[in-house]
Amino acid sequence: MADQLSGAGLAAASDIPSLDRLLNAEALRPALATHGRTQVVAALRRDLEALRKRALDGGVPRHELDAAAVAARTSAALDEAARPRLRAVYNLTGTVLHTNLGRALLPDEAVASVLRALTSPANLEFDLDTGGRGDRDDLIDDLLCELTGAEAATVVNNNAAAVLLMLNALADRREVVVSRGELVEIGGAFRIPDIMKRAGAKLVEVGTTNRTHAADYENAIGPRTAMLMKVHCSNYAVTGFTKSVGVADVAALAHARGLPATVDLGSGTLVDLTQFGLPKEDTVRETIAAGADLVTFSGDKLLGGPQAGLLVGRADLIRKIKKNPLKRALRVGKLTLAALEPVLQLYRAPEFLAQRLTTLRLLTRPMRDIQPQAERLRGVLAHAAGPSYAVEAVPMFSQIGSGALPIDQLPSYGLAVRYAGSGRPGRHLDRLETQLRRLPVPVIGRIADDALWLDLRCLEDRDEAAFTAQLAEPLA
Repeated sequence: MADQLSGAGLAAASDIPSLDRLLNAEALRPALATHGRTQVVAALRRDLEALRKRALDGGVPRHELDAAAVAARTSAALDEAARPRLRAVYNLTGTVLHTNLGRALLPDEAVASVLRALTSPANLEFDLDTGGRGDRDDLIDDLLCELTGAEAATVVNNNAAAVLLMLNALADRREVVVSRGELVEIGGAFRIPDIMKRAGAKLVEVGTTNRTHAADYENAIGPRTAMLMKVHCSNYAVTGFTKSVGVADVAALAHARGLPATVDLGSGTLVDLTQFGLPKEDTVRETIAAGADLVTFSGDKLLGGPQAGLLVGRADLIRKIKKNPLKRALRVGKLTLAALEPVLQLYRAPEFLAQRLTTLRLLTRPMRDIQPQAERLRGVLAHAAGPSYAVEAVPMFSQIGSGALPIDQLPSYGLAVRYAGSGRPGRHLDRLETQLRRLPVPVIGRIADDALWLDLRCLEDRDEAAFTAQLAEPLA
């Protein structure tokens, strides 16, 4: 049988080289130097076992047993296993703050600060003035108070954690009054009623889905009431026959009964966005000024910083929150604080904010700058996609994303790719979309209305050359 295999150019199981022989081969030295002996041995054993099984089933081409061939397969497998799972991508979805793609991009100042924190010790909980132990919140407390008008502040790892901590610290085994129209669910099945239950608070719903009145709040207040709470309807809008009670009125009702008024502002912004030509969104300062005793909001949405949940408001309530055992479980590390502080510093010079804060720069990028880029890239993508696809530079609309201003759109420009052949386009568009996702830096677009849409709002000019380079050859 072995002679027959040999004559056919096939190798038998007995011809497979030993592990030791391969480890000593010149061809394996680069893999050993890069990945180390442990990983190379494991990969070789997997490859040899696969070869042995194929040999027993009918034979293996002899060239596959060469040390060079084995080394090439082993190196490829190890390179693939070592490739980072978290990778940079081009966000051409049209959603600037895309939850699945990491939301806000950090400005250069924050990146430099994080790098310093990564590579050197830092005074995370060390008071440089007294030489004693410090509080990590002190690194950002003064800035947040200055920018929001609050008395005190603290920070945890995301806004859901901020809401959970606030409720557990102030309303455990007590009642929280919320309008039925504000019992939101956001991405990842985060629901306000579920968070309240986990926090130990009892939800008291008032009003209806579309209409809630001040009397509904007032009539719900009882001896077990801990707070009146408003929740920003961040990822939807109710229109038509509607009625809601503003923060000032809810705060007045709460204060008349000696209760705090709290607001989950969701995305949260520190500046009036209308000055940049964006839709109006209540700022944290405005919410505090309206009478809210505590406000929670996100760090990685409109704020343009790292993932974080920020709580600002009355000093006595913040002190109580910080004493809650959950605060330690939900606290942020030095990298979050290293990124957050320089982002907050940028807000102290609002005249430079649209240029220096990456999120705001992308949101305010004018269509007149995006259109020429789309026209430049149309031919590049057409060449890469091939004659089966028609590529046009067309106007389109971006959205802010992550629940911020859900019904507002931003005029933009990009590329629309349609299948130029006969038959249904879906399978062909899916194939092209997959090819773009498999590029060294994956390109993420969206398929809708029989076209693949690539919104160029988030492709800044400085990234265009690298984007073009990986489309120089036709997509496989």
